[in-house]
Amino acid sequence: MFRRLALLAMAALLSACAANQVNHDFDASRDFAAYRSWSWKEPALQYRPDDPRIKSDLTEQRIRQSVADQLDQRGLRPAAAGARGDLNVQAYLIVEDRQQQVTTNYGGGWGGPWNGYWGAPMYNETRNITYKVATIQIDLLDGKDGKLVWRGSDEQMLSSSPNPQERSKAIRETVGRILANYPPR
Repeated sequence: MFRRLALLAMAALLSACAANQVNHDFDASRDFAAYRSWSWKEPALQYRPDDPRIKSDLTEQRIRQSVADQLDQRGLRPAAAGARGDLNVQAYLIVEDRQQQVTTNYGGGWGGPWNGYWGAPMYNETRNITYKVATIQIDLLDGKDGKLVWRGSDEQMLSSSPNPQERSKAIRETVGRILANYPPR
C-alpha cells in the first residue's frame, strides 16, 4: 500500500515539474543577426550552491558540449583560439531542495442516502516530500560591452540514481529546450 502511495506522490511531482515552462528574457534593442561567433566566459559553468557534491567535471563537460551543439545548430560558430566571440556564454547549474505536501485519504463510507452509508471511518495522512530540482541557466553576453543580451533557464527534478547515459540525455534535452528560444523572435 505504501509503495502505491509513493508512486502516486512521485507521479504528482513529475506532472508538476512537466508543466514548467522554459524561462527566457532578452534585450529587444540588440541585433541578434549580428552575432556570428561565441566563446566561453570563464568560469564557463558556475555551481549554486558551491558544493563539492554537485560539482563534477563530467557534468561540466556534458553541459559545455550540449551548449556548443545547440549554438552550432543556430548558426553560431566558436571563436578562433585567442579571439573574442561576438557572444560570451556562461552557464549555471543551480540545485535546490523543494517540498510538496501530499495528502492521502483512506477509508470512507460507501452507499447512499437511500440505503445508508457503510464502510470504514475516513482518515487522511499528510506528508511533506522533499526532492531536489536542478536548474540550468544559460547567459549570453555581448562580446564588446559585456552586457547580458539573452538569458534562458529550465529546471528538472533530479533522479536519485540515473546512469551516465540518462544524465547526458537529460542535459541535452534541457539545454535544447532552453536554446530553442534563441535567437528571439
